[in-house]
Amino acid sequence: MDLTPYVDHLRQELAVAAEAGGEESRALAERLTAPLESATRLTLLEALSAAMAEVTQDLAPGSVDVRLRGREPEFVVTAPPAPEPYEEREEPPAPVAPPVAPVDGEDGGTSRINFRLPAHLKARVEEAAGREGLSVNAWLVRAVATAMDTNAATRSPGRGRGRTQQGFTGWVR
Repeated sequence: MDLTPYVDHLRQELAVAAEAGGEESRALAERLTAPLESATRLTLLEALSAAMAEVTQDLAPGSVDVRLRGREPEFVVTAPPAPEPYEEREEPPAPVAPPVAPVDGEDGGTSRINFRLPAHLKARVEEAAGREGLSVNAWLVRAVATAMDTNAATRSPGRGRGRTQQGFTGWVR
């Protein structure tokens, strides 16, 4: 982005104002032009940086940076990553799972958690629950219980570390 037109406009405005004050004012305006040009460029750069910070907030996780190339600012846009396309797969109908039985040691109490799903998954969960005649909550409880039972069968002993059929599990520092 070329700031020269903005700086030239300021220089012209200063010259017009100095004309009204006579020869001394014109001489003073000429002496002030160079320091004001630097201050004007810095002020414009700060304003651009603040504006791009606001744009970046709305663009997150993407960003817009203002960089100087010589004396002129340049915008560098980093677009947010594109969402991975979801591929619908033709799957055989899932067997109807039996109602979820209480886990050993469960005292029958319930706990509330906040669970946020992307909109496209939420819609699919609602559809799946509707097909099975369940509430979304009941469907999610069943899905979690099934996943936990499936994971328990494939998990190796030793606090979750080791090799499974699909990959490694454990902790990394």
